[in-house]
Order: sequence, then C-alpha cells, then structure tokens
Amino acid sequence: TPRRYANRKSKQKEQTERANRKSKQGAVRQGAVRQGALIHMEELHSLKTYIHRSCMTLLLLLLLPVSVSLAQTPNIDPWQPINRPIYQFNKVFDGLFIRPVALAYNKFVPARAKIGVRNFFNNLDDVNVLVNDLLQLKMKQALSDSGRLLLNTTVGVGGFFDVAAEIGMYKHYEDFGQTLGYWGVGDGGYLMLPVLGSSTLRDAIGYIPDTIFNPIGLVTDNKSQAAFYVLDMVDTQVSYFAAETMIRGDEYVFIRNAYMQRREYLVQDGQVQDEFDDY
Repeated sequence: TPRRYANRKSKQKEQTERANRKSKQGAVRQGAVRQGALIHMEELHSLKTYIHRSCMTLLLLLLLPVSVSLAQTPNIDPWQPINRPIYQFNKVFDGLFIRPVALAYNKFVPARAKIGVRNFFNNLDDVNVLVNDLLQLKMKQALSDSGRLLLNTTVGVGGFFDVAAEIGMYKHYEDFGQTLGYWGVGDGGYLMLPVLGSSTLRDAIGYIPDTIFNPIGLVTDNKSQAAFYVLDMVDTQVSYFAAETMIRGDEYVFIRNAYMQRREYLVQDGQVQDEFDDY
C-alpha cells in the first residue's frame, strides 16, 4: 500500500509538471503569435503608407503638367491634332449607334412622353446642381434648387413633371467643371472626348465627380443602370437636332466655338464677351 501511494504521488507530480510545461509552452506560443501578428500589422501599415505615398507622388507628377496646362493655355484649341480624329471617330460612332436610336425615339415616342423623360433627367441632374451651388457658395440658388428638387421629386412624380418651373423655380445649370472655373481654374483648352464629345481639360476632370454624384450610379442592376445612361444619351442627342441646321462652315470649328462660348457663359453666370473668331 505505501508503494502504491508513492507511485500515485509520483504520477500526479509528473502529470502536474507535464501540465505546467504545456501551459508554459502554450503561453510562449501565444506570445509568439501575438508578437508575429503585431509585426505583421506593422509591416502592413508600413506597406500601406508606402503605397499611399507612392500613389500620391505619382498623382502629383501626373497632375503637374495638367496644372500647368490649366493655368496657361495659349489658345482655345491646343489639342486640335488629337481632337479632330476623335471628332471623326465620334461621328462614325454616333451614326452607327446613337443617331439611329435617337431618330426612332424622336419619331415614335409621343411629345409628352419625351418631355417627361427630359424632365426626369433634369431632376436627377438637380442633385449635382445643388452640390455645386454649395461648393460655389451660391446659397440663395442652392435654396431654390433644393426646393425645386424636393417639389419635382414628390409632387412631380419623380421629376416627370416640372411642377417647380410653373411656380417660378426654374432650372439652373451647374457642374464641377463650372465650380473649378468659378474658383479660377483655367479651362485648359478645348478637348474632344471619345463618345462623350465636346469638353475642356477642366471639364474632363470635373466629369469624374459629376459621374459620382449622378443618382443613376445608385442603381444596383447593371442592365437597368446601362439603360438609364443610354436613354439619357439618346435624349441629349434629340435635343441637338434643332441646332444642327445652324451649323455653317467647318463643322468641327463651329461646334468647338459654340461649346466654348456656352461654357464661358455658364461659368461667368452670363457675364461674358464674345471673343471668338468668325466661323
């Protein structure tokens, strides 16, 4: 019996020592894991900081020539050697895809329905207008445009009816390109964008936040979102039909000058002088 008792004590002691060793080993492993995790997090943070700084440096390097171009533009069309081929591409693209649809839309869709569609997209645009009102510190206009947006979205059934215009709250036209111009950024010269058409370097930069603040981007279904964009493009194309009969001389030059004059008018809120060459 004493021998059994001694053996039992010895086994218990061994088990206790073994448990203590395992506990110590586990603590060491956990400490190593924690330390490794901390090192890994520090490495990720360092890598993230490095990537962020590298991207910012690259962005600044890319924007440097753009800033110079925006500040000093020798003429209104410094990109003409590139613009004209893109303009010809756009004409072909438009003739194959957009114009046939726009002609059919203009012919077969009732006038009232077309007005409703235009009002709908104008109402969506008022979201962007309101944002740029605030960025340009046009508080009185922002108040009018916010009331217009609320009234047309509710009483006007999602904007299909321009109820606000009937009580004197007329639409304003503001975008991020105009906001940049309002704060003194030069236009950077006329720029023809593939598919999108006439722009300036300044307006092309502003087009990015314009797209971000477009409510169509909130549509989750890709097909529905694409349908909205196409319908908006077709509606815009239809609105240009009446102006096509006014084109004289060099078509490219006429469109360029008309666009530049229109943009200057909007940026200066109507206070402009016509300094363009004859068509």
